[in-house]
Amino acid sequence: MVDFDEALKILENKARRDILKQLTKEPHYPLQLSEILDISQQAVVKHLRVLEENGFVDSEKFPSQKGGPPKKMYTVNQSFSLRLDLGPNLFRAEHRNMPAGGAIRLSSRLPSDLGSVVERIGTRRRLPMGEAMSMLSEMDLALEKIDEQRDAIVALHQQVMQKVAPSIDDSSQSYEERQLAHAMLNQPRRPLDLDLFSQGLRIQSMDAEQMMEGLRERLLRDFAAKGGTLVAAKEGTPLPWWLVR
Repeated sequence: MVDFDEALKILENKARRDILKQLTKEPHYPLQLSEILDISQQAVVKHLRVLEENGFVDSEKFPSQKGGPPKKMYTVNQSFSLRLDLGPNLFRAEHRNMPAGGAIRLSSRLPSDLGSVVERIGTRRRLPMGEAMSMLSEMDLALEKIDEQRDAIVALHQQVMQKVAPSIDDSSQSYEERQLAHAMLNQPRRPLDLDLFSQGLRIQSMDAEQMMEGLRERLLRDFAAKGGTLVAAKEGTPLPWWLVR
């Protein structure tokens, strides 16, 4: 399974994206793709080889109806989403796999207004094209609504990062300390891998641990001041990550 960087490197090529777009509709063999996309068959085969080696497509040989050599048919075999949000105080890059399972299994994750779609698609019968268009239209509207909500949340996230930046600058004594604070803010719901952080900045793990201890103390003081309470703990007590949400 490829990660974000690998997927981006492969999909930056427009010809490969065009090939995948055609393969999502139905299986194709190289000559078909060459004629449809107006690309040489040699180039198509080369792109298909890259896509297959990286797990984007599968191939299967079928006997030729004209008595010639068997033809290789290609199909898409991955389902994922790439997301990239970029702006001042904002950088979020994600590779997300699509959840598996049928309509009933997915229903708990879906908006309630798609309940009728789940009921209609949850049967074994084939869908007429008209009914499928109606269902897809409902899902498109739901996706537009979710995308608008996500855009608003990401914009709000960006504003929080903009407002906390001066506090980080005032309380940090070095570039490394500022980078540590930003690394923690980028993943506030789970502990930071200090070894990986140290390697990225080419500093000693011990130095990163000392910076973390100072930052933990400031965070606990901030939490206590905000709540109007006293937080008491032994020296070396790790930051309770559930406080930062």
